[in-house]
Amino acid sequence: MSLLWLIPLLLVAGVVAWLSERVRTTLPNWISLITFIVATLWVTVVWFSGPDTNGLYANWVQDWIPRFGIDFRFEVDGLSLMLIGLTTFLGVVAVVSSWTETKTRHGFFQFNILWVMAGVVGVFSAFDLFLFFFFWEVMLIPMYFLIAIWGHEDKEYASMKFFLFTQISGLLMLVAIVALVWFNASSSGSLTFNYFELVNADLDSTTAKLLMLGFFIAFITKLPSVPVHTWLPDAHTQAPTAGSVILAGILLKTGAYGIIRFVITLFPDVSQDFCVWGMSLGVVSILYGGYLAYSQTDFKRLVAYSSIAHMGFILVGVYSFNKLGTQGAIITMIAHGFSTAALFMMAGSLQERLHSREMSKMGGLWVRAPRMGAVTMFFVIASVGMPGLGNFIGEFLVLIGAFQKSIVLTVFATIGIVVAAVYGLSLMQRSFQGVPNPNVPKMRDFAFREMSVMVLLMIALVWVGIYPQSLLRMSDTFVSMLEFVS
Repeated sequence: MSLLWLIPLLLVAGVVAWLSERVRTTLPNWISLITFIVATLWVTVVWFSGPDTNGLYANWVQDWIPRFGIDFRFEVDGLSLMLIGLTTFLGVVAVVSSWTETKTRHGFFQFNILWVMAGVVGVFSAFDLFLFFFFWEVMLIPMYFLIAIWGHEDKEYASMKFFLFTQISGLLMLVAIVALVWFNASSSGSLTFNYFELVNADLDSTTAKLLMLGFFIAFITKLPSVPVHTWLPDAHTQAPTAGSVILAGILLKTGAYGIIRFVITLFPDVSQDFCVWGMSLGVVSILYGGYLAYSQTDFKRLVAYSSIAHMGFILVGVYSFNKLGTQGAIITMIAHGFSTAALFMMAGSLQERLHSREMSKMGGLWVRAPRMGAVTMFFVIASVGMPGLGNFIGEFLVLIGAFQKSIVLTVFATIGIVVAAVYGLSLMQRSFQGVPNPNVPKMRDFAFREMSVMVLLMIALVWVGIYPQSLLRMSDTFVSMLEFVS
């Protein structure tokens, strides 16, 4: 059975979870959890089964709107499969992390989680640009509801800001898609949204540059990168824990995926001319995001700004325009998904127990919750790039690739790793080390439910750090096809 059945599985499971609340309050949680476990096992089986002779793990094409050259065109190659696997696995994390947090409308909550993930799987597998945009929109609306309904004190402001930033940039991408199709039809006489045909579109330099910027702005807004990053800290801070896990672990990766899959492949020449600007934006995001992360007193907000810094490494790697930098960016996408999802789950667990995210109200928590302290320490050192863990591999490859393009920018990007160590250890010191806060006499530690997920995330990061070849081999076919790779 094709892996693409994951999309209808998630959509149907969402509807069933929504309706099942009438039977029992906790039933939607179980339906969602079982669905994501089945989906993750399904991806794992497909992964080990290997690709077909064309290097694909799934492929399905069907006419949709033939008059306008729009098809249901799905393909899953190594890059897509890795990100789909990350999506289904973090779906398990999102459900487990919010098991006791949600107090109302459990069915609709799980419906939105499942539909967000269905949209993301569609984004990672759609190779018709109209279909891609359709799934791009599908994943935004449920995410808006997750923040607006189950968010925290300023949820209305944060959800509207998230929606406006992503929707306006998405409409800019739609204009670029339609313009690309129109220019291609003018030169080739064929009206199509087929990705593989548009890759060979005959465009003059000015047109290609303008269209590339339309895609680029949409994707760096979702990534996000400075200066279109301001929606992220508010959305992360106000979102429920599951929403933060999905945002950091998955939705940000759709922006990175869009740059790799569409921007630099549809517009390779003008993208290569743009490389210094792309790398510079990445370096600014690394340093500025790190500086703002250190300035935070809110646990969740600090982790949110650290995500901006980590996403900067992806821009640096992609716009290095070589194999090492691009593969480093892909490894960083996967590793960041594991480490930051865990840190946001930790932030949600602390807020549920202490009813606060302020680190000034914490201090010495390791004494009261040693398992939480040890887990947090692991993911903090992973996030700052400890050798032997996944984040180190990604950032190391990015810096090697960037060094081949610009020594100066690489030096500044490397400073960002030092900054990450400062704000990461500061977070640990202010929350779990130091003098215990007398206002927190006792606190419930992680039990089996939370620890089981955290252990799986730890194993995943160690696996990527010790045996990165498993991921490098998956992405090698796609990366080797890129025109700029040397």
